[in-house]
Amino acid sequence: MTPVELSRTVLCAVRCAVDEGELSVRVPERAVVTVPGPGGCGDYATNIALQLARPAGQSPLRVAEILAPRLVAAAGVADVVVTGPGFLNISLSPAASPTATLVAEIRALGSGYGHGDALAGQVVALRVPYDVRAEVVADAVVRIVATQGGRGEVGHGEPVSLRPVPAPEDPAPLGPDAAQWALLHPAAHDRPRITADHLVQRESNPLFRVRYAHARTRAVGRGAGRLGFGAEPGDVPAAPGASGVLVTALADYPRILTAAATHRAPDRLARHLVTVADAALPFLPTVLPRGDEKPSVAHRARLALAEATGTVLAGGLSLLGIDAPDHL
Repeated sequence: MTPVELSRTVLCAVRCAVDEGELSVRVPERAVVTVPGPGGCGDYATNIALQLARPAGQSPLRVAEILAPRLVAAAGVADVVVTGPGFLNISLSPAASPTATLVAEIRALGSGYGHGDALAGQVVALRVPYDVRAEVVADAVVRIVATQGGRGEVGHGEPVSLRPVPAPEDPAPLGPDAAQWALLHPAAHDRPRITADHLVQRESNPLFRVRYAHARTRAVGRGAGRLGFGAEPGDVPAAPGASGVLVTALADYPRILTAAATHRAPDRLARHLVTVADAALPFLPTVLPRGDEKPSVAHRARLALAEATGTVLAGGLSLLGIDAPDHL
């Protein structure tokens, strides 16, 4: 069960409680599920009970107690524990390992992971001024809108519907990839920086970190091939390289992509790619066996997670119009 599926399961539990008269609230559009915080337990936690308490006219703890048995009864859920003021901590059954399920989904969908139907059938008309940044942002929005089933149409004239702060100077000298990043990474209301900082190959450059993380996922794949083992989705312990943070970032990608499409904000996608890369970089050195280690089930699972990470990074960069090289 992926976090997206678990979110739907939580909403289903809320809907059942409403239908059966135990809760009197409007069912929210989504339920946030994250890795448990301090004092939590299990695979995931949700604050849905705290979110619904006031409109339901009940305490968060009582709302959690109403939802917990319905969640336990859901397929793929092994246990639910209520902690603190009303956090629901959810343990998935072994057969529904969140990492294995998520990685299998990404492997199956490839560059289509995160695509949905939030804008199905909609035509998004983008009227932009004659400005290089506005046109670059509009082109990226068209690609991102298409991932959610919509169609973007770019034109000039009034009324202007997309007007990001213009670049202070021509970004072309940075080259196509760095120029795209310089114009797309800042939010629309922020003035972009057109500087050589976007070209340096060090950690201070977010674009470098994203492309380097992608190249590293490809490198560990080549290394595994030389060692004679392949990827196989499985459970990855959270300790090595903080893989739990990486899994959460990958699982959140569909939500970010939907938000970038609905808000016409490619900067949201760009910033999330940085989040994925920053979570991946400490994890990737744990993928291959070290010293006299032999490839194990754990190594195969880590390799599958690394490959899934590369898929997400490459897909996101492509939507921004930026190349994702296998070697860097």
